[in-house]
Amino acid sequence: MARARASATSLPHIFLLSLLLFSSSFSSASSPWKSKKQHKPCKHLLLFFHDIIYNGKNAANATSAIVAAPQGANLTILADKFHFGNIAVFDDPITLDNNLHSPPIGRAQGMYMYDTKNTYTAWLGFSFVLNTTDYQGTINFIGADPLMNKTRDISIVGGTGDFFMHRGVATVMTDSFEGEVYFRLSVDIKFYECW
Repeated sequence: MARARASATSLPHIFLLSLLLFSSSFSSASSPWKSKKQHKPCKHLLLFFHDIIYNGKNAANATSAIVAAPQGANLTILADKFHFGNIAVFDDPITLDNNLHSPPIGRAQGMYMYDTKNTYTAWLGFSFVLNTTDYQGTINFIGADPLMNKTRDISIVGGTGDFFMHRGVATVMTDSFEGEVYFRLSVDIKFYECW
């Protein structure tokens, strides 16, 4: 009888031990997430977008506007030394080269907000809406933009059309600027997940 009780109490221990051994061997096997790691882009694009901020005098050509500002600021001049608190929305032309007057292949649409008090930094959330014979669809971007860095990486979080569910990284570089009214960004897009 004592033997039967001892084997009955050890049975759950044996089951638990075998379960732990099985789960640890399964977790050490290569996971499906690791196998998707890809170091070469599956698709690559280099595009430019041109932002002309409304300054009270350029309504005909402006492609962006300040829609929120700190108390006491106006909506035609970026506030303060580092523009902290300004939020701008934009509908900028996208071109294949760095010429503002090149035919646009789509629009960059979204917003940026200056979110740091002691340096030039913005947070971006925007989409490229492309409509050409080569590309139809959207590419969605989101992330921090430390403007003082020569190049900045921004996450590509998805897309539609030809870019359905694509993800990757866009390396952004300020290609040109004229005061605080015009800037041009070079956007080097590398997709690492292409469906």
